Order: sequence, then structure tokens, then C-alpha cells
Amino acid sequence: MAKKHTAQCACGAIKFQFDTDPTFVAVCHCLDCKRASGGEAATFFGVPADDFSLISGQPKAFHYTAQSGKGLDRNFCPDCGARVFTNNLESFPGMVFVTLGSLDNRDEIKPVLEMFTKRRLRWAVPLELPQFENMPA
Repeated sequence: MAKKHTAQCACGAIKFQFDTDPTFVAVCHCLDCKRASGGEAATFFGVPADDFSLISGQPKAFHYTAQSGKGLDRNFCPDCGARVFTNNLESFPGMVFVTLGSLDNRDEIKPVLEMFTKRRLRWAVPLELPQFENMPA
């Protein structure tokens, strides 16, 4: 049975789905997210791992140790290189973090906060959202 939210990589080889409506949608300006996204920030949200289903393709995982010292696996498409989700997060067991850009219907999903704003580049305009210099408590 199809789930409520569907997502895919840029070429469509990796597809996944979940039912959970994203609530903690964060725009993160930390250096780890900047490097992983290739941009000024990354926008993502958490989904319970037991709700997350890989429909097609086999993502390639890159195990990474964040500045926090905690490990995680960033998953991307081996064909097009698009980053699609992060799992095996030591800091958030049982969660999969999905990149907003991978969603098929992303217009309804809005960020609720910006974090690691101390790393925001000077030219980036803050959104009208709660702002956190570090990880919110």
C-alpha cells in the first residue's frame, strides 16, 4: 500500500516513502550540513525508521563522524549522486533524516526553525522562524 509521502533522488533510481507528517523541519547552517549539501544550509526532518520504506534502488551509504563526535550514514544515489536521507544516527536512534529536496510534494512542508545560526553566512537572510545559535535543547 502506498504511503502518504513519497520521495526520490534526482534520477529516480532511489525511491522511498513514509506516512509520518514532518513536524521538526530544520534549516541547519552547521559546517557538516554545508559540506554535505554543497550549499549554505541543509533542510531536513526526522521520520521514525519503522515508518520509512525503501521502494526501489540501492543507495550508497557514506559513514561520517559529525563534529559532535557521533556517527551517521549519509545515503545518496550511486547513479546521480543526489543525497536523499541519513540513517544510523548515533544521536537519534530509530530515526531517518530525510532531505526536503528529495520529496515529491515538498510545498506543504515548511521549516519550523533555523539552527547553528552562528555559522550562517553573512549574505544569507534569516527566515522569520525561531533562531538557535547551536542545536536546540
